[in-house]
Amino acid sequence: MLTMQFLQSNHINQPVRARFISALTGIILLLSSCTKDAPLPDANNYHLAIPKGFPEMEIPLDNQLTVQRVALGKKLFFDNILSRDSSVSCASCHLPEYGFSDPEQFSVGFDNRKGFRNSMTLANIGYSRLFFWDGGATSLELQLLAPISNPLEMNMDFPALVERLSNHAEYPDLFMQAYDRAIDPFTITRALAAYERTIISGNSRYDMYMNGAENAITESEKRGMNLFFSEKAECFHCHGGFNFTSFGFENNGLYEVWQDSGRARVTALHSDVGRFKVPSLRNIAVTGPYMHDGSVATLEDVVEHYASGGKVHENKSPLIKGFQLTTQEKADLINFMNALTDYDFISQTAD
Repeated sequence: MLTMQFLQSNHINQPVRARFISALTGIILLLSSCTKDAPLPDANNYHLAIPKGFPEMEIPLDNQLTVQRVALGKKLFFDNILSRDSSVSCASCHLPEYGFSDPEQFSVGFDNRKGFRNSMTLANIGYSRLFFWDGGATSLELQLLAPISNPLEMNMDFPALVERLSNHAEYPDLFMQAYDRAIDPFTITRALAAYERTIISGNSRYDMYMNGAENAITESEKRGMNLFFSEKAECFHCHGGFNFTSFGFENNGLYEVWQDSGRARVTALHSDVGRFKVPSLRNIAVTGPYMHDGSVATLEDVVEHYASGGKVHENKSPLIKGFQLTTQEKADLINFMNALTDYDFISQTAD
């Protein structure tokens, strides 16, 4: 999901960038002119199962969840119809078996084009307030404009997409049932967002342990958990809370010279160079490769990076100071992170 990155990439020529900005501006204007309070249809409200220990999720008033909206969004999420050449879907870059992330360093989109940031997990995405690695989108609905229209991803023109869906055998009726209105960018993005808010992960062995199942994790994993939440390893400062993320942006010392300036692409602040969104560690064992650019292959390599204290950079988080662990402690820490895998979650299918 790379719209902000695409617009500011030095590898994209000015005419292409200008056309893309013009098209995207038109979409945003269209969305802003839509009715803000889309009426709820006569439908069953969708029961969002919130795991124990999780807060309630805030749902926009213009996109309250119903069975029809979630089902429509799920159908769209797994359908290649959203891409210009019908080659990729949302699920092509966010595969359920990999925690709704991509095992490739960079996802492949329209015409086999590759992005330049690793595809983040969508687990518990409904709790986020800023989206993309650089926080360039401020709502889940607006974020969804990007992958559909981005030339590196689906490269789909929204008017053409509306026409394509309107001529489909099933979608016109499904949109009318879900939103009581014809297909348009407003309803397309809201249906997808409705489904994505149901992509919730909170049933790992760690969760079972926290909810009273004493034997759900091993002794090694318990030792790793104690390390994780200790001042020695300091993982919890950035990866704490119910979703194992602060939801903030940090420079983790990955590079001395950042080719991708991260949050600074959005804010234009030098102090934001190298700062990227802190990812959730839920299902971390299956969401590699790691970091914003997928440059770190394994969890062992991730631990080694933080143990080293990272590279020198003026914006590096003061929490990245380095630490020393024994071979057993490193194994325990990694074993604990493996215990964050939610096997029910990664077994989801398009059906």
